[in-house]
Amino acid sequence: MVRLDKEKAQREMMLRLGVRKEDIEERFVCSQGPGGQNVNKVSTCVYLKHIPTGIEVKCQVERSQAQNRFLARQILLKKIESIILGKLSQERKRIEKIRRQKRRRSRRAKLKMLESKRLHSVKKSFRSGVREIEVS
Repeated sequence: MVRLDKEKAQREMMLRLGVRKEDIEERFVCSQGPGGQNVNKVSTCVYLKHIPTGIEVKCQVERSQAQNRFLARQILLKKIESIILGKLSQERKRIEKIRRQKRRRSRRAKLKMLESKRLHSVKKSFRSGVREIEVS
């Protein structure tokens, strides 16, 4: 079984992320692999689906259904958290990019840019074909 303090921490994480028990579809499936008679008789594999986001998780790490259920919820909550934090960080990146674009260039940056433009124009002038010089 899972310790009470871990269960409590998981419930707090669910509250923090706004995930309700009603939003999670839970099914138990027959496991495969090692585990002996317990695996063959008891459906220890846990399948969870978070309905609002559509995230699906399947866990059959342990022989115990309760432990697999706890682990599956942990994985599901971590995925939901990464999606939420990912959206926040994307918004932060977008705002920072706009701020950088609107920022004025320093004098040194302007000089550097103008110098590179000048060098580029010199390179392009060398690309022009060879002209014939008329001798009179």
